[in-house]
Amino acid sequence: MFSYLFSFKFTSMFLFLFLCFLKFSTIIEAADPLPLHTNCTNKNFTTNTPYQFNLKSLLSSLSSNATGTTEFYNTTAGGGGRNTSDTVYGLFMCRGDVNPQVCRECVVRATKRITLECPVATEAIIWYDPCLLRYSNRPFFSTVDKRPRLGLLNTANISNPQRFMRILFITINDTAAEAANSPPGTKKYATKEANISGFQKLYCLAQCTPDLSSLDCSMCLRGVIGDLPWCCQGKQGGRVLYPSCTVRYELYPFYQDAKAVSPAASSQPKGKSGISSVTIIAIVVPIAVAVLLFVLAICFLSKRTRKKYNAKQEYNAENEISSVESLQFDFGTIEAATNRFSSDNKLGEGGFGVVYKGTLPSRQEIAVKRLLTSSGQGAEEFKNEVVLVAKLQHRNLARLLGFCVEGDEKILIYEFVPNKSLDYFLYDSEKQGQLDWSRRYNIVGGIARGLLYLHEDSRLKIIHRDLKTSNILLDRDMNAKISDFGMARIFKVDQTEGNTSRIVGTYGYMSPEYAMHGEFSIKSDVYSFGVLILEIITGKKNSSFYQSDGAEDLLSYAWELWKAGTPLEMLDPALDSYSQSEVLRCIHLGLLCVQEDPENRPTMATIVLLLSSYTVTLPTPQQPAFFFRSGTDANMLGKEPQSDKTTSKLIPVSVNEMSVSELQPR
Repeated sequence: MFSYLFSFKFTSMFLFLFLCFLKFSTIIEAADPLPLHTNCTNKNFTTNTPYQFNLKSLLSSLSSNATGTTEFYNTTAGGGGRNTSDTVYGLFMCRGDVNPQVCRECVVRATKRITLECPVATEAIIWYDPCLLRYSNRPFFSTVDKRPRLGLLNTANISNPQRFMRILFITINDTAAEAANSPPGTKKYATKEANISGFQKLYCLAQCTPDLSSLDCSMCLRGVIGDLPWCCQGKQGGRVLYPSCTVRYELYPFYQDAKAVSPAASSQPKGKSGISSVTIIAIVVPIAVAVLLFVLAICFLSKRTRKKYNAKQEYNAENEISSVESLQFDFGTIEAATNRFSSDNKLGEGGFGVVYKGTLPSRQEIAVKRLLTSSGQGAEEFKNEVVLVAKLQHRNLARLLGFCVEGDEKILIYEFVPNKSLDYFLYDSEKQGQLDWSRRYNIVGGIARGLLYLHEDSRLKIIHRDLKTSNILLDRDMNAKISDFGMARIFKVDQTEGNTSRIVGTYGYMSPEYAMHGEFSIKSDVYSFGVLILEIITGKKNSSFYQSDGAEDLLSYAWELWKAGTPLEMLDPALDSYSQSEVLRCIHLGLLCVQEDPENRPTMATIVLLLSSYTVTLPTPQQPAFFFRSGTDANMLGKEPQSDKTTSKLIPVSVNEMSVSELQPR
C-alpha cells in the first residue's frame, strides 16, 4: 500500500498523507469515547407498546440533536408533555471541555449502546467519559438525582494522604462553587488546579446538568464530594458520578484547557513557511503510518470484541455444560476413590448431600460432594453450580476439579481442604483456641476478598445467597475458601437486584428484604457477611444465641453493647490476645453490613478497602434489622428451606473498569 503511495509526485504524496492524518485523527478522536457503566432498572416495559415506540422516538431525538453547538439537551416523547404512563423523559449532557465532534459521537454511541444493554428497561443511564445519557418514565428534569452512583478510582496510592485530601477538598469545593454559580443559561462546569508540591499539580473538575438551579447544583455537588472518601480515599485519582452531577480529580491534566496556547504556535515564524517541505513530510509520514496501524489495530480488536460479545449472548447452562466435559469423572473412579462412599471417609453432611474424602489413582486428595436423590437440588441447580465454579479462579474460593453425572447420581469433585469448615472450629469449645485473633482477622479478610471477586472482579457477577460458616472452608494455613454455589445467581453487569418466589439459603444469615420479600442483591451477601463477622468475633452462632443468652439474637446483642459503648464485651473469651483497633473495626463493619436498608450497607469493594486502611472514617451504623420480630418462627433459625426452583438466564459479563460502584437497588 505504501509503495503505491510513494509513487505519487512529491506534492501529491504530502497532501494525501496530510489529509489521511487529519482524517485518521478525527476517527481516533471519535472512537475515544468508551463506556464507563450502564445501569438499567429491573422494572421493564412490555414490548410493542406505546412506551417502546416513544422511547425509540426519544433516543432518535437525542441523537439528532447532538449537533456541533448543543452540549446539553432534554426532551420528552409521548403524552403530549403530560405525565402519563407512556411518556418518556430523556437528556444527554457532554463534559464541558470536549469538542463538538466528540460530543456528537459520544451521544450517538450512547443511544445505540443503551438500547442494546437495556432493551426493555423503563429507566436507564449510561456514563461515558465525555458524556452521559439517561431516560426514565418519570419526570426528572430540574431535580437532583443521587442514585445510582458510580465511583472510579486510580489504584495508585498518594504518598501523604492526609495533606493530599485536605488540599483536594479545598480545591474541589472551590471548583464546585464556581460550577454551581455559573450564570443562568450557561453550562454548570468548572475546573481548577492546585499545587501539591513543586513538581506536582492537582487537577479538579465539577459539573452539573444545566437544568439544575444554582442551589440544587450546589447540593448535588456536595453529595458527590462527600462520597469521595467512599470511593477514592488516599488515591491519586478518582471520580464520583451521579445522574445529575459529577466531580473528578487527577494528578495529570485530563481535561482540555481552552485558554492554553500551544508552544509551537507562539514560536511560529511570521511570513512564509518557516518549516521546509522535507521536514513536514518527515513529521507527517511517520505519524500517518502510525495512526493507520493504530486504527487497523482498533478495528481488529473491535471486531474480535463484537464476536465475543455476540457469542456470549447465546450463553446458557446447556451450552456451558458441554464446554466443561473435560472435567467429567467416571462414576467408578469416584466410587473407588471414596472406598465405595465409606462412612469412614465422610467429612460432613448438608441440606443437599454428603461430602466424602477421596484419593484419586494419582494420589491427589479430593472432596466429593454426592447430592442426595431426595434433595431439592435438581439438574438445573447442579448444572448451575458446575458452570459457576468451573469458571471461578480465586485463592479464597473452593476450586472445582470436576463432576460426575450418571443415572440419578450427581457428584461434584472439589480440591480437598484439610481443615474442614469454619463452624468446625468456631463453635467447638475445645477447638476455638486454634482460631487466634490473627487467624480470625485473616479469615474475615479472605471471605471479603472472595466475595469482592464474585460481585465485581470475576467474569460473572455472582450473588452467593447462602453464605454461612459451614460454607467457609479452611486450608492447611487456615485461609478461607468460600464454597457451595448451588444456590448462587448470575446477574447482568448492570443488574443490581433480583426477585424470587422461593426463598433459599439459611435463616439467620438472610437479609430481611430477601427473607420476607424474596428480593436479593449483592447487598444480601453483604448482610450475610456482617453476620459472619459478628459470629467470628464472638465465637457464637446467631441462631443458638437466641436460645442460650436471652437476647433476641446475636445482632441485637452486638447492637446493645455498641450503643452502651462496651462492644469489646462481645469478644470470644477464647481470645487471649488481640488487636483492639482491628476488633473494633470489625465490629463496626459487621454492624454496617447488617443495617436494614440495603442502600446503607457498604459494598464488598468498600469493605476490603476499610479492612486494609485505618485512615478512612467509618460512618455511624444504624440499628440492625430484627425482622424475626414480625411473626417469623424463631425455631426456624438455622434450618435450610427447599431449593429455589425458579430459573434465571445465565449471562456472562466482563469487568473492564477498576471501580467502586454502589448502584441503586430496584
